[in-house]
Amino acid sequence: MTTDPSPPAGIATADPSDAVAEAATQIRRLLAIMAALRDPDGGCPWDLEQDFASIAPYTIEEAYEVADAILRNDMADLQDELGDLLFQSVFHARMAEEAGAFAFADVARSIADKMERRHPHVFGVERVASIEAQSAAWEEHKARERGEKSRKSAQSGQSGDSASVLDDVPAALPALLRAHKLGRRMARAGFDWPDALSIVGKVTEELGELRDEMRRGDEGRIAEELGDLLFTVAQVGRRLGIDPEEALRRANRKVERRFRAAEDGIRKDGADIAALPMDELERYWETAKAAE
Repeated sequence: MTTDPSPPAGIATADPSDAVAEAATQIRRLLAIMAALRDPDGGCPWDLEQDFASIAPYTIEEAYEVADAILRNDMADLQDELGDLLFQSVFHARMAEEAGAFAFADVARSIADKMERRHPHVFGVERVASIEAQSAAWEEHKARERGEKSRKSAQSGQSGDSASVLDDVPAALPALLRAHKLGRRMARAGFDWPDALSIVGKVTEELGELRDEMRRGDEGRIAEELGDLLFTVAQVGRRLGIDPEEALRRANRKVERRFRAAEDGIRKDGADIAALPMDELERYWETAKAAE
């Protein structure tokens, strides 16, 4: 049997200059659409009412939908979701342009400059010997940029705080992801456990402290100890090279899949899930688990 080595039409066979021209055309079209939506004279009433704060939740949601399409390996959906995420950037840039702060071209220039600056082994004369060396160089560039940003903020009077390795870890990140990033920054400063097994020991310690507080019944302390436990679990993932946010997303999907299968089994048996004792529910769960 022979296979056709031809790439999909319009992708690898296209002239790169044509692809760039088409991309530029579609970006201009998208910017024009956004300008029309925000036009006080005949624009969309909903779009006109929005501001950065009201649009931010949609931006976060679209980023998660991109991640979900990737997890499902759905390329058609990924194309759509990336478009939705791009539109969020265009929306924010348009509002900033209206406020006289910056425009979409400034956003594109900023990220292009940053990528060239952080890849001197590609766009400059530096050379790296391995992926590890490249990653280390990347982090060094980021650290220098954070230091420069802190100095500029201090000079302009925007911040009275001293520079920290934890600067610019976004507070709005999902808590588990932020715990991972905070731990990674702290580790670069030498504040870390010697290995993953040592952190597992800390998990056991934190679990014991949570159990003690549950016995005492202090809700505030219980919540605090649960937070300590979750933060420490995130560090186990970090040391193992596993993104805890991604691991939990996969676990959520697995739990959902198995629970739906258990529900199907219960319905087929003509039973009421709310009336079943836990041992019976466990039996259906184990059946769903075994079926995988």
